[in-house]
Amino acid sequence: MNIHISNASGKALYEQIYEQIKNQILEGTLRAGEPLPTIRGLAKDLRISVITTSRAYSDLERDGYIYSVVGKGSFVAERSREFVRERALKEMEEHIAKSAEIAARCGLSEEEFMETVKTIYRE
Repeated sequence: MNIHISNASGKALYEQIYEQIKNQILEGTLRAGEPLPTIRGLAKDLRISVITTSRAYSDLERDGYIYSVVGKGSFVAERSREFVRERALKEMEEHIAKSAEIAARCGLSEEEFMETVKTIYRE
């Protein structure tokens, strides 16, 4: 599992960890049942606080991406196609909403915005 964190990023360290693990799960790089590094081990490897890695793992578990077994560790959760699709749609909607805000600030009409989306989709 590759995790790269940056102090220069505008995101908190736990968010960077969360996003990277989530993306690796959704992309299939991390497969269902695969063990994750221990919280302490990941903290040591990344040279960050155990509290930070614990927060990332806690959020991943809350959102259904991983599960924990006491005394055994954390593992990638089973994913149904529908769950993955729903998560992707939610993420897409968030990005489109931000894009729509920017388009409105720039004075783009709905038609111009939709044409831009169609062009990008076709590429």
